[in-house]
Amino acid sequence: MTRVDPDEESTVPELVAAALDGDQSSWNRLVDRYTPLVLSVVRRHRLQGSDAEDVVQTVWLRLIEHLAGIRQPAALPGWIVTTARNECLHLLRSHKQVTPTDLGEEGWPEGAGEPAVDTDLLEGERHEALLAALAELSDRQRALLLLLIEDPPLSYEEISRRSGLPIGSIGPTRARALARIRTHQAVQALLDV
Repeated sequence: MTRVDPDEESTVPELVAAALDGDQSSWNRLVDRYTPLVLSVVRRHRLQGSDAEDVVQTVWLRLIEHLAGIRQPAALPGWIVTTARNECLHLLRSHKQVTPTDLGEEGWPEGAGEPAVDTDLLEGERHEALLAALAELSDRQRALLLLLIEDPPLSYEEISRRSGLPIGSIGPTRARALARIRTHQAVQALLDV
């Protein structure tokens, strides 16, 4: 059985391979790393309570069922987003039937004006892309960025104490992490639109 050292920064392919070999800690690390991504999709579909929990559990069940069939483990965040989105839509469809209306023929209701761009949808897509990119960072880089966005802001001394990074390494580590986020495939896809 392949085991991944929990203290080492592991890549997604390493975690997937170890999880396939039955390493429970690797599976747990995959779940911990990607749960925020699943939750962002669930929130975007405005699911709450038991519906949200059902979708999250179903996504992890689907991953267990299909983990061996994932040809490119590095594409796991995209697979997770797609699966979570599909599960949300399936759940929403099962709760109610919606009759589509062609607003082109009937027009918008009086006083509604022109439809606004769905800013919630765009914001949700940005959030998902950032979470996917964040999940691909090393544990150290991800932890540092999360400390840097604390509210109220932490001093560099406190960040150094919590992260174990020397104060002089915080800036360069932050810069490398942000550069990786900017070049991540999901973030680039949003920039290309």
